[in-house]
Amino acid sequence: MHSSGLNLDNRILVTGGGGFLGRHVVRSLLRRGFTRVSVIRSKDFDLTLAEDVQRMLRNHQADVVVHLAAVVGGIGANRRQPGTFFFQNLLMGALLMEEARLAGVKRFLSAGTICSYPKFTPVPFREEDLWLGYPEETNAPYGLAKKMLLVQSEAYRQEFGFDAVNVLLVNLYGPGDNFHPESSHVIPALIRRFLEAVESGATEVEVWGSGQATREFLYVEDAAAGVVAALEKLETSAPVNLGSGLEISIRDLATRIASITGFAGRICWDAGKPDGQPRRCLDTTRAKASLGWVSRTPLDEGLRRTVEWYRENRSQPAG
Repeated sequence: MHSSGLNLDNRILVTGGGGFLGRHVVRSLLRRGFTRVSVIRSKDFDLTLAEDVQRMLRNHQADVVVHLAAVVGGIGANRRQPGTFFFQNLLMGALLMEEARLAGVKRFLSAGTICSYPKFTPVPFREEDLWLGYPEETNAPYGLAKKMLLVQSEAYRQEFGFDAVNVLLVNLYGPGDNFHPESSHVIPALIRRFLEAVESGATEVEVWGSGQATREFLYVEDAAAGVVAALEKLETSAPVNLGSGLEISIRDLATRIASITGFAGRICWDAGKPDGQPRRCLDTTRAKASLGWVSRTPLDEGLRRTVEWYRENRSQPAG
């Protein structure tokens, strides 16, 4: 029995379980001895439709829901589809929590995002600072939609005694990431561009923005371990940051990736393109105190494994 009331025969439903983080979370749950884990994929259930959510909960008789499904993309995709990102993320989360409550689900974990923090949050971002202002404009619709799940969790705990907990994830990377040219985030996008340049013999690679913005990246296996720790140990709906605590500029990141991929040419910065949020770095004190969790994989090691994975797998169609 765990402190949260979880036990090993609980039926656990993981939305987005076939996705990048989801696959690692499912693996982590199985390693911890949870054997009744169901993976929910968007092709089987449309989580923006109440009847699909009800059917899913009926079919799987879940005791626990881990909500990782999200509609996400990089700065470009966020700028093209802000309405879609807002509506789908808000509706999926709100419907799922309500239907889970009605179906008698005992515990609900939702994975939030660093995009929910205000644009000018003091660095490092502390959970208490979440409500200090409006998020960075390019990802505000997504960030705010996910942030509403924090409000819903607290409200449902207060009114219905519903056991909902929340983690806030920084940018993830690692083997199995999305390398699609249209929707990939910064690390896979840079890895792909530098490797293509090496192969085509190109002498320069253009990168969006000024390179001055900073980000923090968490290796996906470390993130999965943090999600499972939160599922087992968190006792309130107050959000907990999961991050590596390492702040790095995009310029420095690009230089490291160029070196790992063997690209020796010039990196050109397109300062006409947006940088997104100026700085991002999480304070992970709460995760260490309440979960006993810290990230373990150094950035260079994680980047090397990701580059290696992409080299071996890129000819495969995305699964």
